[in-house]
Order: sequence, then C-alpha cells, then structure tokens
Amino acid sequence: MEREDILLMIPGPVVVRPRILRALSRPMIGHRSKEFGRIYDESRRTLMKLFETENEIFVITGSGTSAMEAALGNLLEPEDTAVTIENGKFGERFTLIAERYGKAKPVKFEWGRSIDLDSVEEALVEGAKVVTMVHNETSTGIKNPAKEVSELAHRHGALFIMDGITSIGGDTVLVDEWNVDIGIVGSQKCLGAPPGLSALSVSDSAWNAIVENPPYYMDLRAYRKSAAKEVTQTPYTPSVTLFYALHEALNLIKEEGIETRKERHRRAASAMRAAAEALGIVLFPQLNNTTEYSNTVTAMEIPEGISDKNLRNGMLERNVQISGGQEHLSGKIFRIATMGNFTERDVLTTIQTLEMVLKEYNIIKRIGDGMDAAESTFSR
Repeated sequence: MEREDILLMIPGPVVVRPRILRALSRPMIGHRSKEFGRIYDESRRTLMKLFETENEIFVITGSGTSAMEAALGNLLEPEDTAVTIENGKFGERFTLIAERYGKAKPVKFEWGRSIDLDSVEEALVEGAKVVTMVHNETSTGIKNPAKEVSELAHRHGALFIMDGITSIGGDTVLVDEWNVDIGIVGSQKCLGAPPGLSALSVSDSAWNAIVENPPYYMDLRAYRKSAAKEVTQTPYTPSVTLFYALHEALNLIKEEGIETRKERHRRAASAMRAAAEALGIVLFPQLNNTTEYSNTVTAMEIPEGISDKNLRNGMLERNVQISGGQEHLSGKIFRIATMGNFTERDVLTTIQTLEMVLKEYNIIKRIGDGMDAAESTFSR
C-alpha cells in the first residue's frame, strides 16, 4: 500500500498538500541570507494574524513539545511554582516539563472531563508564577476555557501559558484579548505543514519575567536578539526546508482566508459529531458549561461488538487512517481529526468508510445514516 494513497485523518501530522510538499524541494539557501529573512518575516506576520496578537512571535526548529519546554524553561526557576491543569495527555506533559525546571502543582481532572474553575482558583491561592493549560486537548476531543483560566491566573498574579498547538489555525484563538502570556502552535496540525517546527508568542509581562539561565537552545532572548538584526534570522541553524513548507502553508491559509478556514474546521467537526450521533456512537468528552467539543478532533467511544484493532485496521485497509486512545484510554476510544487542509470530501469519505467497517461487524444495519447527517450539517 503506497502511503500517498492513505487519507490521513489523525490529529497530526496531517495530510500535506502537494504545493507544500513541492516547497520542500526548493534549492537550499543560507539561513543568514536576506531570502531566508524574508521567508521568516512573512511567516511571523501571518502567524501574528492567526494568533490574533501584537506580541512578538518566534519559530523554533522543534516540535510543539519543544515550544512547551521553551515556555516553561524561560519562566521557571527551581523555587517557582507552576499550576498545571490536566484533563488529558498533553496537560500532563506540561506537568512533567514543569517538574524539570521548577515545582509543578497539578490540578487534575479525569481525562475528557471539564475543568472546574473553582479547583483551579484554589490551587492559585498559595501563589504561582505560571499557570499552564492545553486549549484543545486532542487526547480527549475537548476544548478548554482559555479566557476564563487566563483571568484566574492574572487575578492571582500568575502568567498564563497556553498550548494552542491544535487550535491555532483551525479555531478561534485570541491571544491578546485573552491575555495569553505565551501561546504555542505546532506546524503539523491546523497549519497543515510537515512536523518539525513550532512557534511562540511572548507578551511584555513574560519578557519581564524571564529567568537568568534559560535553556540554551530555547533561550527566547536569543531568538528575540536574532530576529531584531538587520537581516531577520534565528539564533541557531534552522531547518530551512521546513521553513519553506511553513511559509507555503501559511500562504495557503491567507488565500483561503483565516475566518473561512476556522468555519471549515467548525463545520467539519459538527458534521463528524452529527454522523456519530446518527450511527449511535457515543462522544467521549463529558462537558459542562466551561468546556466545548473540539473543532479539530472528535473523540468517540468504541462501540460494543468491535475492537479497537479491528476498527482502525478496517479503516486502514480501506486507505483511511484514524487514531486510537492514548495510555489508559487505549482500546476504549477512537479519534478522527478534522484539521489542516482537509476537504469536505475527505470528511465524508472518512464517515462512509467508518460506516462500511461498522456494517461489516453488524454494528449498524445500513450504510448511509452517518453520511446523510454529515451532508445535512455541511449544507446548512
């Protein structure tokens, strides 16, 4: 089976369109050249629009996790406390990183359950330098309340770090309006580029709080100094080819229109949820009034009568790849992403393929109910 024949509907990396792939094959240029500086500058300006921020933005050659570590490593001394909000795998990752640099104080919720803001505030009473939260938790298909958590953090004198790795570029993210001190995105999610790059926005308050000895490679002051040179550059050798691809992916976003892109993601996620309901599949997240379903990945319980292996292998045999649950949710849920440069046809193809697999195992009696529900959602 050729990999190019597979429709990738996992929560990153996503399908990379041919135009972006072609950008990877452009001739190499010097990373201190004016041409690279232009590519970097244009990319940063587009990212500012996606982040909805006037804060400075920097791109790191490293995945989203490297940007998470850059955020915490630049702000935490060993005696500093980070309140880390956990209701999924990537919230837990913030805790693990914070423990390397300072003191982590996790506020834990069951995976897929809504954040209780009162519990977060209780954790802040004793003080903290930063609060971390994953805006869109792809491990569970839940979107967390960034604005409300930011307000709590700043009310108690803490900085707010927000992982927007799987929401920026595919959903509404208002870094300045929400008062996000460090916001993060990854290249291989909603931006639709290959994996290997991440970007951060840094507020004035965050700059004023940077520690004396941050991580060497991810020293944000070094990125700021290099970006301010006559020819914009990064402090260390970047992946030039990945910058080509990111730049082209961001050009595609500008051509589509940022608001149009957000609406495409919203409609696709709504169609996926409508299809699940029509097929009798239970959505995994348990929500209250502080959280919403993700607009970039839908997490669902595996129906009785089929195993995780048979479900995902049945999809893959039909050239559609989806994701299972992570860690203790392995074998219990499956996840279908709607992020990046997917099309309406990609979503409908995925739903039809899911119906075929469920019909094969007698989970549903007929094929078409999920497709009908999704098409009805798209046509609204």
